[in-house]
Amino acid sequence: MIPYTDLLYFAILIGLTLCAVALAVAGRLSWRSVVALNAAMLVIQYAGRTNAGMLDIWVVAAYGLYEWRLASLFLRLRRARNSRPIFLTCVTLALLPLIGVRLAALRGGTGYLAFTGISYVTFRSVDVIICIQDKLIASIAPAGYFTFLLFFPTVSAGPIDRYTRFAKDASRSRTRGEFFRDLDAAVQLVFRGLLYKFILAALVKQYWMDRVSEGAQVATVASYMYAYTCYLFFDFAGYSAFAVGVSYLLGIHTPPNFDRPFLAGNIAEFWNRWHISLSTWFRDHVYMRFVMAAVRGRWFASRLAISCAALYVTFMLMGIWHGLSLRYVTYGLYHGTLLSGHAIFVERRKNRQRSPPTPLWKIASVIITFHCVALGFLIFSGRLG
Repeated sequence: MIPYTDLLYFAILIGLTLCAVALAVAGRLSWRSVVALNAAMLVIQYAGRTNAGMLDIWVVAAYGLYEWRLASLFLRLRRARNSRPIFLTCVTLALLPLIGVRLAALRGGTGYLAFTGISYVTFRSVDVIICIQDKLIASIAPAGYFTFLLFFPTVSAGPIDRYTRFAKDASRSRTRGEFFRDLDAAVQLVFRGLLYKFILAALVKQYWMDRVSEGAQVATVASYMYAYTCYLFFDFAGYSAFAVGVSYLLGIHTPPNFDRPFLAGNIAEFWNRWHISLSTWFRDHVYMRFVMAAVRGRWFASRLAISCAALYVTFMLMGIWHGLSLRYVTYGLYHGTLLSGHAIFVERRKNRQRSPPTPLWKIASVIITFHCVALGFLIFSGRLG
């Protein structure tokens, strides 16, 4: 059963959300109710898949138990002393299931640990380990941890939430007025998801992308590049709108994933608007930590060199996170190059006196950024090789 795609999934989801709304209106939608509804939907979602049957739900359960035991063990060790080798070992162990799945995919298999959403769930588990290291988490309740890790509205493809933010929402009680404000926002997001995913993305795919999916002519490839860019946005933004909207009904304010990304005036601004939960996760947990370590260790001669190296490392890892195929690695290197070039450009212009950008310059910047991004998506799609 594919979330936010199958008609059966929506039928079950409507029943579950009506139950949640009824409980909320009656003032009885407690955290325990959310935990129970989440567990029920996970069982339906994974056990209802025709290709795997009950196997998936047992794999998901085993994965969740493994990550919870690892986080609990690290929490006890962190209380005793601060050991960087132990921290890095726990991060590696948290990543181990995903690494196994990626290596199995490289050999043409899927691996026994594979399940829909493992890429996104893994980043939540690593977030918990990092928060424990930074002393942002003092305790881990099993029910809260499992619900955060496997929150059904976002389990398959994000957005990637943070444990500390999620826990704050989980611990607060909504007033009647707050619930109706969340309900209003949820309805708007769900209808946006319907428009984006089932109307705009479907039209782009059927009448544009599929028709230019073959052929090596420059015009055909260029047309596919634009079509794929539009399709990817409407499909993914539509899915994200569904995920965030359903989260709101359950009292969890999952952060948005998109903010008009194609209006960005440069590549750095684009990554502040596109797949926001992923880009901020990498910024906080990879980029910033690399920069701090490089500054302390004096690995490079200048801050600019540190920033550029951090960008390459960050986006290389982001590419590998999508998969070990050459197109994903190339995609990561491509964006690392764009962002490093932008950082160098900004640094060189920093001390120069210049007039405010004209409207024409702003429009040109948006157009150039869009085409750089679209070329990256063409690489990502695998159409070039």
